[in-house]
Amino acid sequence: MIAEFLNIIFSSIKLDKNLYKNNKNFGEAAIYFAGLIMIFDGVAGAVAANTFVKTSIGMSGLTQILSWIVWALFIYVIGVKIFPDKETNVSFKKVLIGVGYAHAPGLIRFFAVTPELVIPIIFLTQFWIFASLIIATKEILNIKSNFKSFGIVLLSFLIIAIISVSFVMSRMEALPISAYS
Repeated sequence: MIAEFLNIIFSSIKLDKNLYKNNKNFGEAAIYFAGLIMIFDGVAGAVAANTFVKTSIGMSGLTQILSWIVWALFIYVIGVKIFPDKETNVSFKKVLIGVGYAHAPGLIRFFAVTPELVIPIIFLTQFWIFASLIIATKEILNIKSNFKSFGIVLLSFLIIAIISVSFVMSRMEALPISAYS
């Protein structure tokens, strides 16, 4: 079981599209494997970020679970409901598992042990996760075009970014900051 889990992680890090084609990787334990990857990704992000900003490792893991569900939901709605290909017939659970697997490159953030490495590793892993999400989306949704897969992931990202920025900006107005300090 541990060997299967590690194989999924290394296949995702290698951007192996066969990870998402093989139904064996979407069995009973798949949702747990994907969830663990997401939790570890959140913890790795918190560990890396703690060199600059003190963040709660536990909250980062929980936040990453919410992020996982949101990413999967947007990819599912955009790729399966709004812009499906003829061959697209997939369950939300499979998309959820694929999105979880695609975040395995984020585990490399555990290696950001010095302040000089944090920013480059965070940027590298973020682009790596994005590439992994494009591959996962293409394979799981049976999309023929790389461009369409890229578009689904990019549109999902933009929606999440806009919602996140809107949320942060609405909270900024609530801060007790005087404009006339």
